[in-house]
Amino acid sequence: MNFLGLTNKNKTFKPKKNVPEGTKQYHLQKYAEATLGSGNLKIAVVLPEGEDINEWLAVNTYDFYNQINMLYGTITEFCTPQGCPLMSAGPNFEYLWVDNEKYKKPTKLSAPEYIDNLMEWVQNQLNDETLFPSKIGVPFPKNFQSSVNVIFKRLFRIYAHIYLSHFHAIIALGISVNRKKGITAFN
Repeated sequence: MNFLGLTNKNKTFKPKKNVPEGTKQYHLQKYAEATLGSGNLKIAVVLPEGEDINEWLAVNTYDFYNQINMLYGTITEFCTPQGCPLMSAGPNFEYLWVDNEKYKKPTKLSAPEYIDNLMEWVQNQLNDETLFPSKIGVPFPKNFQSSVNVIFKRLFRIYAHIYLSHFHAIIALGISVNRKKGITAFN
């Protein structure tokens, strides 16, 4: 058995991306974790009073990346190039990959290949200090919110694929409600 996708040759399961401890983002992440535990998602996603919207978006971007990474890691043995030859969300939505580097034109990929490219792309975005500064006092770039919007949109595609193509696996594996609630954060 391919436990959590850790032996997947495609390396789709990425190591958890952590927010640097002691930073403003770290404290906001702890706040987000505490409010998520309340069960009221509307409260959990509201910008805390007096906090910077970009810091809050950065923390939630790290968190969504980690949640999706963990969820996808649990079903990688069910999401294969043979079973999912196309990245889709049900019969009506097909996703093509473009990253303006390796794939300059929209390209059809199998779901695992698309997801592997997407997770690597997001990880590169999160590691980019000019986009996600980790040092105190370094401002976020002017295009930060539009960049985060693209990241969230693309990460949502993984949720959509999992729930529309692999919901049976989610049920069979008994994935906890806590993992399922990640989808509601996109509402």
